[in-house]
Amino acid sequence: MERGRLSLETPLRWHGRLRDEPTKLPWGYGLEIELTGIEFQGALLRVEGGLRASFTRQPDESPLPELHAGDEIAILTEAKRPPVFLDEGAFDRRTYLAQQNIDLVATLRAPDLIERVASPPATAAALLARGRKLLREKVDRLCDGTPQVAGVLRAMLLGDRTFVDRTESTDFQKTGAFHVLVVAGLHVGAIAAVLFWAGRKLRLARTWTMLFTLTLLFGYVAVVEQRAPVLRAAVMATIVVLGGFFFRRLELLNSGAVAALTLLVAKPLALRDSSFQLTFVAIGSIAGLAVPWLERTAQPYVRALRGWRDVTRDSAHEPRAAQFRIDLRLLGQWISAHMPERLGKAAGNAFVGGLSLTFRVWELLVVTMALQIGMLPLMARDFHRVALAAPIVNLGAVPMVGVLVPLGFVTLTMSLIFPAAGKLFAAPLVWVTVLLMHLVHWFAHFPRWSYRIPGPPFWLIALFFVVGIVLAAEMRLKHSRQRAFAWASSLAWITFALTIAIFPFQPKWSKGKLEVSVLDVGQGDSIFVVSPGGKTLLIDGGGAFSGFQGQEQNFGIDPGEEAVSPYLWSRGFQKLDVVALTHAHQDHLGGLNAILENFRVGKLWIGREVSSLGFHHLEEVARERKIPIERELRGKSFDWDGVSGEFLWPEISPGEVELAARNDDSLVLRLHFGDRNILLPGDAEKLAEHKILEENRADLLHSDILKVGHHGSKNSTIPEFLAAVHPQIGIISVGEANPYGHPSPELLERLQGAGVRILRTDRDGAVHVLTDGQRFEISCFVGCSGAAETIASGQTEIPNRKETSKN
Repeated sequence: MERGRLSLETPLRWHGRLRDEPTKLPWGYGLEIELTGIEFQGALLRVEGGLRASFTRQPDESPLPELHAGDEIAILTEAKRPPVFLDEGAFDRRTYLAQQNIDLVATLRAPDLIERVASPPATAAALLARGRKLLREKVDRLCDGTPQVAGVLRAMLLGDRTFVDRTESTDFQKTGAFHVLVVAGLHVGAIAAVLFWAGRKLRLARTWTMLFTLTLLFGYVAVVEQRAPVLRAAVMATIVVLGGFFFRRLELLNSGAVAALTLLVAKPLALRDSSFQLTFVAIGSIAGLAVPWLERTAQPYVRALRGWRDVTRDSAHEPRAAQFRIDLRLLGQWISAHMPERLGKAAGNAFVGGLSLTFRVWELLVVTMALQIGMLPLMARDFHRVALAAPIVNLGAVPMVGVLVPLGFVTLTMSLIFPAAGKLFAAPLVWVTVLLMHLVHWFAHFPRWSYRIPGPPFWLIALFFVVGIVLAAEMRLKHSRQRAFAWASSLAWITFALTIAIFPFQPKWSKGKLEVSVLDVGQGDSIFVVSPGGKTLLIDGGGAFSGFQGQEQNFGIDPGEEAVSPYLWSRGFQKLDVVALTHAHQDHLGGLNAILENFRVGKLWIGREVSSLGFHHLEEVARERKIPIERELRGKSFDWDGVSGEFLWPEISPGEVELAARNDDSLVLRLHFGDRNILLPGDAEKLAEHKILEENRADLLHSDILKVGHHGSKNSTIPEFLAAVHPQIGIISVGEANPYGHPSPELLERLQGAGVRILRTDRDGAVHVLTDGQRFEISCFVGCSGAAETIASGQTEIPNRKETSKN
């Protein structure tokens, strides 16, 4: 494929081995295949890599053939490389899947296109995969009638987030509780703690307790798949258990360092992995900051509560803790003097129990705060979110996970042995899960308790961690003369954290120049305009192009979240003056919900009102965010810092609402700055183009740059319209290997015949146009192929233009 012998533009017959059992998806089934060969010109060529295929089952279609992990299969399908957005800051899904050994993706058109070639004897990995599938099915049956609960439990217990939709996932992100849906340290730690406790309760010898704990722990790891976060947590737990076996006092910082070193020796490049960084920053925050702080505050008193009635133990405690025990006994004596003996003793024990609970809550709060602040720079850099509710939500979520994970596996085990007993255990399991979901949903809908920010600059992240390390070192020292320095370090650390959370930095833009950036959002449109004075206009947000019909907004890829928002954050933008929707097709509308949620938006411009669920949802989000909506824009204009914009289309009667969106209802906007013009026609096709030609003189339509209409469809940019606009550069926003055949060869020939130089987002990435009103500067994320000759040769009417490639 790399050498050009094979083309991925046609269906091919792929051979391989199933890595896992066929996975049930919300819309059908999924397969992960370890590729071994491909049929080409009558020969079977050897290939290596991973293919993820999905099949959307229709009610009248036959099911997939019976397949199991380890089966050798052949599949006839048109495989593609995973979609990737070629924009600054965009989420790199291709690399993300490559880390999971997925190189190609495909959609299977019919189950008959899969053939089972052979079923070799099941290996240990295949048996584990079958067991994993059985457990997933058990979770679904135990939560019958509550699919959302089943989806959350599958994520928490088995690491399978397939049935956690975008709304559910976003709520957990908003509250800083998304980590409970990712099997990692919290889950593995809960399992290890329960197993160790069970070994002690069974009065097993120290050696057998260790073997019992580690054997079942790694059995759990094998069941939930050997993903990096799970393996890291298992290594950490193993080091802690082995340390206890050799009578070593638990030192979390040392254990974390040994675990990190072990993993880096095995895989040095893991240091660059965001997940690896988050894991060990979390361990460092707990061990370096929370634990020393608790040692200075709550821990002495927690230890003092043990056997508080025993006077002989006072000398084993430091003076303040010993005095605390004395005060407790005096209080107990006073209570006993004023109450009957048994009632007085019970009241004293209840009071001490309340104190113990208070200290435990304080410990959890300190750990949570240390985690949230310590991980803030990386969370802001990678996820662009500040969750103010996280410390409160995690006070409830963490103990619930500590109950749910062990209880979940006890329930699954019982359901395999005694199904009736499994049903009995399932009731509290579902109840606690529902309680967790209600807690998350309640806080997720508090306005402004979660907000998005651009990633902090590197120097600020570096200063934050340097000061954090200094503070951790100071907190481990007990000399009183160091306290002033520790308080100063604490103040500096908190100041840097607040700076990251507030992000007071100005966005990056070219003063005195008009900027128009056509972003790569796959098969869709999104255009970012910045005026010479810094006013911003975002036109469209792309739309989901994956998932399954009718549910793209819940399970598909969201370019607004994965491409447009990261691009804007990469430049430091938190506010948009105007967001405009050209028309209500999914490939323009879908990503705007994320934009309205992620940024402070001044206005929403809408060309034509449409009666559709997606459009009404966008208006609902705008109303919730108190964003004014302006309609009926045709004939109106605006002037921003010397840039004049005029809406040429669509033609609308006041209050008119269409039943369905149409391409010819697109907003058509012409920008004029100095001597230069740029025309942005959305998806307008020949009907709208004819109307615009009838109502405007040709010289008024002339534009230096044209964003080609409807992704390069043959029905747009008709010859008469192209002749009137007479552009030098044509920019086509189009998805790689899209199913519509865009851009049309006929349209490309038409543009080339008119001498228009073509830039395409699927090939060149995001296209950025800058002008001072006289000259143009054009740059592309990948490289401006096709425009290079224009700029270098000076054959166009645009003088002194510069082309810059960004790799």
